[in-house]
Amino acid sequence: MVEVENLTKVFDGLVAVDHVSFSIKKGEVVGFLGPNGAGKTTTLRMITGFLPPTEGRARVGGVDVLENPLEAKRLIGYLPENNPLYDDMLVCEYLDWVADIRQVED
Repeated sequence: MVEVENLTKVFDGLVAVDHVSFSIKKGEVVGFLGPNGAGKTTTLRMITGFLPPTEGRARVGGVDVLENPLEAKRLIGYLPENNPLYDDMLVCEYLDWVADIRQVED
């Protein structure tokens, strides 16, 4: 489950994400759509704990991303637009490596 409450991000006076709120229930499949510059990537970076919000909260599986970032990141699978694969790793090897780091059970 993902819960987002009034998530906001301001960069040098520019409001990139403005009080976004939504929830995703367990098992629900959603799409995050919008034009370039709408704040989709910024919102996902805040939800995944890679970027702190200016205001608001995000919880994943009931875990607050700001208060318990490591625990929250263990619950999240996130592949950004430019994937971070090492050149000498296969996709399956990379996924196994990330699962090991996050202590995901088989």
